[in-house]
Amino acid sequence: MRVYLALAAKRHDVPAQVLSRARTLIETAFPVPADVIRAREWHGRGVSLLAWTNEPDDTRQPPLITEHDGRVIGLNGHLAEPADVTRLPGGSVGGCFSAWIARDGQLTASTAVNRVCPVFYAETPDLHVVGSRALLVHLAAQPADRIDHDVLALQTMIRQGFFLSDETPYKGVTALRPDARIDVRDGRRVITEAPLPQAGPAPTSARAKRAAIGELAEALLATVAPLRDLSEPVNLALTGGRDTRILAALLHAARVPFRVTTNGLDTHPDVILARQIAARLKVEHTVIAPQQTAQKDAVLVEHPLSRAWETLRTCEGMTSAYESIVGYLPYSGKPTMSGQSGETLRAGSLNLLQTDLSDKALLRRITNTFTKDTKLFTAEANEHARELARPWQARPDRLEALDHIYIWYKVGRWQASARAGSLRRGDPVRPFLDNRVVRAALSLDQGWRLSEEVIYGLILRFAPQLRDVPIEGKPWRFAEGMTKRWFWSRPPAGHMPTTKTGGGWSWRTSPGPELTDILRRQVLDHLDVLTPVVNPDEVRALFADPVVKKPAQAWHLYTVSTLLTGLHPGKEPEGLERITVSRPDPAR
Repeated sequence: MRVYLALAAKRHDVPAQVLSRARTLIETAFPVPADVIRAREWHGRGVSLLAWTNEPDDTRQPPLITEHDGRVIGLNGHLAEPADVTRLPGGSVGGCFSAWIARDGQLTASTAVNRVCPVFYAETPDLHVVGSRALLVHLAAQPADRIDHDVLALQTMIRQGFFLSDETPYKGVTALRPDARIDVRDGRRVITEAPLPQAGPAPTSARAKRAAIGELAEALLATVAPLRDLSEPVNLALTGGRDTRILAALLHAARVPFRVTTNGLDTHPDVILARQIAARLKVEHTVIAPQQTAQKDAVLVEHPLSRAWETLRTCEGMTSAYESIVGYLPYSGKPTMSGQSGETLRAGSLNLLQTDLSDKALLRRITNTFTKDTKLFTAEANEHARELARPWQARPDRLEALDHIYIWYKVGRWQASARAGSLRRGDPVRPFLDNRVVRAALSLDQGWRLSEEVIYGLILRFAPQLRDVPIEGKPWRFAEGMTKRWFWSRPPAGHMPTTKTGGGWSWRTSPGPELTDILRRQVLDHLDVLTPVVNPDEVRALFADPVVKKPAQAWHLYTVSTLLTGLHPGKEPEGLERITVSRPDPAR
């Protein structure tokens, strides 16, 4: 993981005391042990660029700070071709990255098309502060060691568990938008943005469909081609769904050695289907079962306070503790891969449950995305949510709006913060986040991608032997009600519905009374910190039952409550016992 902080003075040079303080702040803002952090710095007229990493060396990617043609370049993330560092910032460069460029009197920071490697910025009377960690930017811009939270901005965290805006939990700190750049020259700041790629019309012939899918396939193949030369196989986290199946097929087609692992119990559909996929592709498969009681009638989970502390520390209050964040381990160069953000290829996760594609229904989906659960929130919080929704409601192409909402927020805010957990322990390969792949996907008609015909075509192109392996959950959208042969070949295999008991059970969605009580006590005992954005009576009603009926929202409230009551920054909670969550009885 790499962390950057750039300081540009409005007058004269960056004060020495500001630089000294920035160096001490890194231990708070970088969620790794202090003894594994190494640093580099560059200082020019009015501009300083500070960089830190826990990577053991720079052999796979450019150095923390590269000097080229009279400027210095910092790379957060990775490039498909490391030599492309000299082309930054560049919209057509492959990889998953943000760029930091400095020279005397000038500073530039830029995001790629999905801003999954984020850039945050703030301003003081004397400085422009730009960095890759929001808390670091906030603390560097503060006159003292004090954190000022933007409580109103946190209303979207309680609604969705991530930010549906460019706001952050910290006053004065803003996230740079996708495919944008911030330039500071001689103390003056300018921000420019490029629009996301516009989708073309849906192809109507079999030949045109194969050609369009072929272009996306080539972009995906380019992301994994360098993995052929690694000394060990790629480890792919495989489930029974669509996205990791594409990656298994992709690695197979690219002739990249790989093995697969699946988390879950033997009865879970993910495990059952992953076994079938691994067998068809003739790759090694390992199942990792959750920790259970001796009777195997319950699972043991970490205490919510420990989970929240790690999530706040890693994701800076921009991801809910409902999500499972990858814990810290010493940095490893071993290649890993998962299917995160594969919804990019199918018009975004916000569309997945949408069957009514009328203008009215799509507008309702946009509105509900920003303003759901209005009864829970104060009038001010609801008005703030409506303000955030208005630009998206005004867009005439509703499918495109939902598609871009996914890129701007679900990838650009949720994924950007959540992936910090895995970045601490290595640089996982994420083909679906690659700058060129995202651009290729966004250029395809949203309705066509939403039909899932595109991703099924990719699977057949990469590994046709997976044609008859069912998928978990809902059937392929394009195949529903299909009576004649598909243009490619025979109709796809069916699906394996997720069972409500046994294999499909999750402790996060069925938390049980003990876990519910811990969440309840934290939220209700500190309800005063939440009252600027929520109605206390509605919060009490949410927790009225022995087992909370909306566990995700309970976790969102718990996360924001622990953030506002100062759980982090601070020492990790100690002495907390794990919690037992019982599995439901299938006989009931």
